[in-house]
Amino acid sequence: MILTHLDWLVIALYFAVNLAIGFFYMHRASGNIGEFFLSGRSVTWWLAGTSMVATTFGADTPLVVTGLIYAQGIAGNWLWWSFLLSGMLTVFFFAPLWRRAKVLTDMEFAELRYSGRPATFLRGFRAVYLALPVNTIIMGWVNLAMCKILALTLGLTSTRQQLTGVFCCLALTLAYNAVSGMWAVLWTDFLQFILKMSMVCLLAYFAVHAIGGISQLSAQVHAYDAAHAVNGHARDTLAFIPSTASPFFLSFLVLLSLNWWASWYPGAEPGGGGYIAQRIFSAKNEKHSLGATLWFNIAHYALRPWPWILTALVAMVLLPNPTAAQGGMEGAYVWVMVHYLPPSLRGLMLAGFAAAYMSTIGTHLNLGASYMVNDLYKRFFAPHKSEHHYVAASRIATILVAVLSACATGYMLTHGASIATAWKFLLALGAGAGLVFILRWYWWRINAWSEIAAMTAAATISLTLESRFGLPVVGALHRLDPALALAPLNQDDPHAFAWLMLTTTALTTATWLAVTLLTQPESETTLQAFYDRVRPAAFGWSRFAAAREQGDSTLAYNFFHWVLGFTLVYAMLFGVGDLIFGRLPHGAALLTLSATCLAILFYSLNRRGWSVWR
Repeated sequence: MILTHLDWLVIALYFAVNLAIGFFYMHRASGNIGEFFLSGRSVTWWLAGTSMVATTFGADTPLVVTGLIYAQGIAGNWLWWSFLLSGMLTVFFFAPLWRRAKVLTDMEFAELRYSGRPATFLRGFRAVYLALPVNTIIMGWVNLAMCKILALTLGLTSTRQQLTGVFCCLALTLAYNAVSGMWAVLWTDFLQFILKMSMVCLLAYFAVHAIGGISQLSAQVHAYDAAHAVNGHARDTLAFIPSTASPFFLSFLVLLSLNWWASWYPGAEPGGGGYIAQRIFSAKNEKHSLGATLWFNIAHYALRPWPWILTALVAMVLLPNPTAAQGGMEGAYVWVMVHYLPPSLRGLMLAGFAAAYMSTIGTHLNLGASYMVNDLYKRFFAPHKSEHHYVAASRIATILVAVLSACATGYMLTHGASIATAWKFLLALGAGAGLVFILRWYWWRINAWSEIAAMTAAATISLTLESRFGLPVVGALHRLDPALALAPLNQDDPHAFAWLMLTTTALTTATWLAVTLLTQPESETTLQAFYDRVRPAAFGWSRFAAAREQGDSTLAYNFFHWVLGFTLVYAMLFGVGDLIFGRLPHGAALLTLSATCLAILFYSLNRRGWSVWR
C-alpha cells in the first residue's frame, strides 16, 4: 500500500495528539498511585465505559473475527458473544460491590475477603500470574496482530522489519502511559474509539460497495458455502446459530451453557476483574460503576461487531484461500483494506489501526504495572515509602511490562502463532475457576484455598489434556464420543476444544469444592468485616447479616435486570444483523424487543435509585 506525504502527516498528527494528552495530565497523575492507576476515583460512567470498549477493540479483534468467520461462519463469534452473559452479571451483581470494596486493584481484594498467610500468598501469586505470563501473552498477541497489519500495509516482509515497526508503536504508547497513567489511558481511549469505529464502518461500506452491495454479497456467500460443503452438508455462513451438522455445534453448546460462568478470561471474568474492575474502581460512585459497565456491554456486543463481520465476509468470498503472504485468514481483513479502501483514506485507516492497538496496549501496560507496584513491590518489598516513590516505581514497572511484551511478540512471531489460538489457550487455562470468582461474593464458605486450588487445577488439567500425558483421559472420552480423535486435545479443532472445556471445568470444579470443604473457613472477624464493608446480599451470608437485611430483594431485582440486559443486547445484535441482510420483519421485531427491554430496565433502575442521571 502506497502512502502519500499527506497520509504520513495524518499519522504523525494522530501520534502527536496522543502524546499531548499524556503530557497534559502528567502533573495530575504524579500526585499518588490512586491518581496514576485510578484517576482519583472521579471518572464519569460514559468515559469509564467507553474506555472499556476501546480496550477490548484491539488491533487483533477484527483480525480474529475474520478468522472465526472463515472457519465457522458468523456463528463462530459465539466464542466471545457468549461472554455477554458474564458481562451482564458484572453490571448488576458485582460492579457496585467492587466499588464499595474501595481497593486499588482486584488483587488487593484477596486480603479484604480472606486472612492470614493463604490470603497473602493468593494476592502475591495472582499478581505475578496475571501481571507477567497472562498479561504478557495478551500484549504479545496484540503486538502480533499489529505485525500482520504493518506487513500487509507497509510491505514490511521480514520479521525484523515487522518487529521494528510494532516496537515503534509500543514505544509511543509507553511514552504517554508511563507519564500520565490512567488519565492518559482514559482520554486517549475516548479519542481512539471514535477514530477506529469511524474507520471500520467506512471500510465495511467500501468493501460491500466493491462487491456490488449486500444482496450480491449474500449471493456470493451462499455460492461459497455450496462450494465448501463437507460430507454433503453445505455451510451456512450467514446463520447466527450453528446447525447441528456443524463441527462447531458442540462448542457452541459448551460456550453458551458453561463457558461464560465457568471460565476466567481477561475482560470477561465471571464476577468482574482485570481492566474492567480497574475502570469500576475509577468511577465516581456505585451508580457510575453500574452505568459504565452497562454501556460497555451494549457497545461491545451490539454496536461494534457488524462492520467487522461485513468486511470479513467480503474477504472470504474475494479471497477464499488466503496465503501466508496475504496474511492468512486473519490477515484477509487487512487485505481488503489494502485493495478496496480509497487511497485518500489510507492514512486515517492506519491511524485507526494504531488507535485500536494503542488503546489495548495502554490499558495492559497500566494494569500490569498496577499489579507489580501495588500488589508486589509496595505490599512485600517497600511498604512504607512516599507516594512520589510509588509513582516513580509505577513508571519503571510500566517500562518493564512493555519490555516483556516485546519479548513475547518476538517468540509468537517466529513460531507462527495465531491470535485465535492464543485466545482459546487462555480460555482453557482458566476453565472451571470462574464459579469461585462468582461465589466468593455470595457464599461465606469460600476461602483463599478455594481460589488457589481453582487456578492451579485449571491450568494443570488443561495443559495436561493438551499434551501426551492426557491421552488416558482422551481415551476415556473417545469411548463416550467416537468422533473425538485419539490425540492430545487441540484448541483449533472445535470438537476437541469443547471436550477440553467440559473436562477441565468438571475436574477443576470438583477439585476446588473438595479443597473448600476440607479446609478451615475464614475467621468470623474477617468475614464480618468484609460483609459490613461490601454489603453483598444476605443470601449466603445470613449468619453475618442483620435481621432487617434478611428479607432484602436485591438478588431478585439483580436477576431480573440481568435477564433484561442480555435480552436487550442479543436482540439488538441479531436485529441489526437481520436488517442488514434484508430480513426486515424479523429484524424489526427483535429491535422492538430490545427497545422494550431497555425501557423496562431504565424504569426499574430509576425506581430503585440506580440511575446516573438522578
